[in-house]
Amino acid sequence: MKVVIQIPCFNEEPYLPSTLADLPRSLAGVDEIEVLVIDDGSTDATSRVAREHGIEHVIRAPVHQGLARAFSSGLDYALRRGADIIVNTDADNQYRGDQVQRLIDPILHHEADLVIGNRNPGQLAHFSPGKRVLQVIGSWVVRRLSGTRVPDATSGFRAFSRDAALRMNVVSDFTYTLETIIQAGKKQLFVTHVDIDVNEETRPSRLFRGVFRYVLHSASTLVRIYALYEPLRVFTLIGLTLLAIGAMIAARFLYYYVSDGGAGHLQSLLLAAVLTLAGFQTVLIGLLADLIGSSRRILEETLLRVRRLELRDR
Repeated sequence: MKVVIQIPCFNEEPYLPSTLADLPRSLAGVDEIEVLVIDDGSTDATSRVAREHGIEHVIRAPVHQGLARAFSSGLDYALRRGADIIVNTDADNQYRGDQVQRLIDPILHHEADLVIGNRNPGQLAHFSPGKRVLQVIGSWVVRRLSGTRVPDATSGFRAFSRDAALRMNVVSDFTYTLETIIQAGKKQLFVTHVDIDVNEETRPSRLFRGVFRYVLHSASTLVRIYALYEPLRVFTLIGLTLLAIGAMIAARFLYYYVSDGGAGHLQSLLLAAVLTLAGFQTVLIGLLADLIGSSRRILEETLLRVRRLELRDR
């Protein structure tokens, strides 16, 4: 049993040494542990620091590509290294190394494919009250969209079985945390969580520059990923909403037409016609997107088989 612990990094020179020093050297039920550092185009000495601390596996991107791409490249590399379990953690030493065993145990016992470390974000002392509320609400939305029970959707401390990692296809450029949970839920993987302890905050989050921007990016990511897997439901809801509004406006026009001949209300009739047409077109787009989604699922299954064959040859 081999575990690869991957650490996506961007300008983490001051914090990476403490993170590496805190990682476990042995784990129950595990024969081999490897540490992988993904340097996402850092402008400091992150890669050099990693090598100076004995890390043999360092991926360095020539330019900064974003957290999601760094995460994906780490998964691919870990799979090529023969990882049975891939643990993802942050470079700022937020997540404690002694919690890795707790994280991987459900996978070792064949109880889960994906395990999320639950920080209990509603109770974290270094989170502002507004951030706690947003984290709780955001995790609730992700649970509803994904059909899982993950209480801390934005936690980066998570473990993937080999099969779960093979099935992940991250398309977002913003973050992998929300997308991988929705993908896992829609692909009917076994997703669970474990409560973890965390260290004190060493630096502010670099993923976003403000709460509003973070909420905007997260909301757009959720809508895009959910529409990718449930296009018919999304577009039908939008189409029915447009049809309902059009019907109400048309009813208003009919009322005035019957009562006073409809003089001066021609605009309502035109608006109702436009909304009704748009509603029907949106529903048809949903049907088309659903057919495309069926093709995408076939392509994902083909990609999974190709990945397995490539890794088997290696």
